[in-house]
Amino acid sequence: MLQVTKVKKIFHDKNVQVSTKALNMIRVDFNRYLEKMAERCKEGNVKRLTPETYHIALGNYDKYI
Repeated sequence: MLQVTKVKKIFHDKNVQVSTKALNMIRVDFNRYLEKMAERCKEGNVKRLTPETYHIALGNYDKYI
């Protein structure tokens, strides 16, 4: 799901090398974050994630948009 080439480019642009193990950790952390966002949508009874409901996925249940 995560595009490793884009992650590498972001770090490369800042002159930071990223090891394979670090990339794997980023992938696991990113997947965990997405799972949490999906769980918040489920808890908030969101059937379709849209720009208007994105704040729920982020955990901001008070709409600020």
